[in-house]
Amino acid sequence: MLVPVRRALISVSDKRGLAELGQALAAMGVEILSTGGSARALRQAGVGVTDVSAHTGFPEILDGRVKTLVPQIHGGILGRRDLAEHVSQMAAHGIAPIDLVAVNLYPFEATVAAGAEAPECVENIDIGGPALIRAAAKNHDFVAVLTDPDQYGALIGELRDHGGTRLARRQHLAAAAYACTAAYDSAIAAWFAGQQGDSLPDRITVAGRRRQALRYGENPHQQAALYVTDPRPGVAHATQVQGRELSYNNINDTDAAFECVAEFAEPAVVIVKHANPCGVAVAADLAAAWALALRCDPVSAFGGIVAVNRTLDNEAAEAMAQIFTEVIVAPDASPEAREILSRKKNLRLLLTGSMPDPAATGMGLRSIAGGLLVQSRDTGRIARADLVVATRRAPTEAEMSDLLFAFTVCKHVKSNAIVYAKGGATVGIGAGQMSRVDSARIAGWKSEAAAQAAGSPAPLAQGAVVASDAFFPFADGLEAAVAAGATAVIQPGGSMRDAEVVASADRAGIAMVMTGMRHFRH
Repeated sequence: MLVPVRRALISVSDKRGLAELGQALAAMGVEILSTGGSARALRQAGVGVTDVSAHTGFPEILDGRVKTLVPQIHGGILGRRDLAEHVSQMAAHGIAPIDLVAVNLYPFEATVAAGAEAPECVENIDIGGPALIRAAAKNHDFVAVLTDPDQYGALIGELRDHGGTRLARRQHLAAAAYACTAAYDSAIAAWFAGQQGDSLPDRITVAGRRRQALRYGENPHQQAALYVTDPRPGVAHATQVQGRELSYNNINDTDAAFECVAEFAEPAVVIVKHANPCGVAVAADLAAAWALALRCDPVSAFGGIVAVNRTLDNEAAEAMAQIFTEVIVAPDASPEAREILSRKKNLRLLLTGSMPDPAATGMGLRSIAGGLLVQSRDTGRIARADLVVATRRAPTEAEMSDLLFAFTVCKHVKSNAIVYAKGGATVGIGAGQMSRVDSARIAGWKSEAAAQAAGSPAPLAQGAVVASDAFFPFADGLEAAVAAGATAVIQPGGSMRDAEVVASADRAGIAMVMTGMRHFRH
């Protein structure tokens, strides 16, 4: 059903595209009703406007809190044109039909993000706007509703091509309208919960805006898309400088790499494969860190994801370009680095503009059958002062530094996680095993393979420290680490067999420190 647009109501906070919309409607002979700043902007663009207060005979009151909440407006939107009773009632009360509503809402989220005080945030909770949007969306059989300036062009084109709005367009806009008000209310609800210190309220809503439809999900038979939910720096907001379209797995792995590299203050490189780090290092510069990270597991690094926490320079870019890499993500890249990587046509280069704060609070969600698991982000960090030496021998200064580094990496490795490190670099990583002793053995084997690739006669884990994301339930996991060459251990502790594990460490003459904090990652 084609519905001509004879009268439109425009009341927008975001003025992008407003002049063009108003001019196009006016050129088609549409009567435009508007309020406040929207009316002023339209008049400045040379568009004739009728103030809503003149149309309704009712002034804006209560500091603008009440503008459009009157029967002349909502009756004009909600009245059904196909029901004689509605048409007669509208005529009896002098209510003129409104065929198009263009409304976007007060900038509540931007106000909160700017750190405004509670009273200002409350004043930026839109009331009339959502009411108009919901009314227009409900009566989409006869009314088109615009909630985003990006929708204006298609609507104008449809009016020019068809002389009115088609039902399919109105249905599409109505769905977008309800998603808009749902997301808006979700943000308000989350803010109120935060004001009360309630991080896990009785009812939770999640809102996101689709940024990108993906070719498929983890596998080709699955559908997928990328949605943006908050302003945290990272892959969701990154600018893709070059390369093929990102896949679901690319995005997931890139996020894992970037969150890990953000943990370090020194120049750092993280290489990720299938959501697990396969090489992590800190050094004086990115090129040196890359060489150390790659040394850990050069086989797994092939086709991996690389994250850095500094502006990518030409020396590091040149080194990274020597192997096949799916994605490189950085806060920025020098012009020389961009030129070097541009030779690798299929490599995706993502620039985020800044680094995420690893200590920033937030919530993580995971779907399960029939529900969601929700938890706070793992922002736990261990400092030297938090460590308790459990063995007769205390770690050396060099061991202590590597222990803290290895435990930080462990936080980003799937459980059960074992990480060997030496000199600010991983030298063996065991991830995602059902038993901790197997993770310890696999990490040792990785260390041996890396040594062979580097032409070293001894496993890289020889003389390294080892980190465990959770306690050793038995001494066998520790013994596997000792066999691999570890000289010091960092682990949370808390096992009923801690004394047995500590005694095994003392017999081997290695140092052990307890963190009291676990970092399971499933």
